[in-house]
Amino acid sequence: GRYLVSQVRDIDVADLLGRSAVEADMTLLRQPIEGRSVLVTGAGGSIGSELARQIAGLKPARIVLLEANEHALYEVDRELRRLTDAPVEARLGSVAQLSTVGKLLRDFRVETVFHAAAHKHVPLVEANALEGIRNNVIGTSVIASAAFAAGVERFVLISSDKAVQPSSVMGATKFWGEAIVKSLAGLAAKSRSDRRFCAVRFGNVLGSRG
Repeated sequence: GRYLVSQVRDIDVADLLGRSAVEADMTLLRQPIEGRSVLVTGAGGSIGSELARQIAGLKPARIVLLEANEHALYEVDRELRRLTDAPVEARLGSVAQLSTVGKLLRDFRVETVFHAAAHKHVPLVEANALEGIRNNVIGTSVIASAAFAAGVERFVLISSDKAVQPSSVMGATKFWGEAIVKSLAGLAAKSRSDRRFCAVRFGNVLGSRG
């Protein structure tokens, strides 16, 4: 009896955050994207597809999508074509396939890579450890090494907070992936170039699948 039906509203993800949202610095975000050819791996996933949407709004020269799931790739490709005038190149394949990855990097002269492709569900990776290693470790090694060899300027691995003192197979594979990217970051630093290889750890992502 205290509230009107008109006052009821859908819960927003931000309502669950427990703190103020942090606004992104658009100047920093534009630097590796605006006017550049950008590759997103795992582009059909909840994180990869959101990255692709954000990138589409920052005036890239081209967006290249790599995804192993056909339907997921179709959906994000169709959506992005409505969001940007930049060319969108959708390719089916795995990051663990060197021939596929190398061809993408060369053909589209990729300058920035956001590597979001990974198996992330802890119990599933625990039960399918070899597949987790193939995708999360070997896949990261293949895409990161190919990007380094192709002269990619920015490489960002989307990692996990479970890589901190890992107690699961999934966390261990992400920790291993970080180590691979860190070694390439060291090589990039030694070359005294402006190239950057780095990783960012995501916690549980509100609104993501799973």
